[in-house]
Amino acid sequence: MTKLKLTKKKAKSTDASAIFIFGFVMLWGVFTVPEVFVTPFIISLFVVSFLLYIKFKKHSALRKSNIEQIDLMNGVQFEEYLMELFTTLGYKVKSTPRSGDYGADLILRKNRRTIAVQAKRYKGCVGISAVQEIIGAQKYYNADDIWVVTNSYYSKSAINLGSVNNVRLIDREGLIKLSHRLLK
Repeated sequence: MTKLKLTKKKAKSTDASAIFIFGFVMLWGVFTVPEVFVTPFIISLFVVSFLLYIKFKKHSALRKSNIEQIDLMNGVQFEEYLMELFTTLGYKVKSTPRSGDYGADLILRKNRRTIAVQAKRYKGCVGISAVQEIIGAQKYYNADDIWVVTNSYYSKSAINLGSVNNVRLIDREGLIKLSHRLLK
């Protein structure tokens, strides 16, 4: 897969440009050789419209998630929500493998900085182990910063260890603030 460095606006314009070029070529084909291009044009128009609709619905639903909806998510859905959230906030986001992730769930990149993120969708307090995991992930992923993001709160020991190791702890209120930035 090719890695492109595009901002959100550039990525959207690239998508729109590709769709415009594809549509232009198909229309040109319909008018020059209609017996060959009409059926593929109609089929491709339907497929592209359907895929764009699915993409829009998925991203729209994730963007509109409020904290009560986040509380109902499972861990994988929470990670997907955070991927969408950070992507919209301008980060390049990569997820790590589900198992053997060395303590990080997401890797964010922005302004030549790498951030390793541990996502914890919890009902109770997030303990010290989450902070220990992300500290361990810092060197493995060569991260400049390390974060733990939760829909809950942190135990006192997690806060203390995070403070000593410069871990950014984003708790329930912090997640709500980030989500509100997304909705603006």
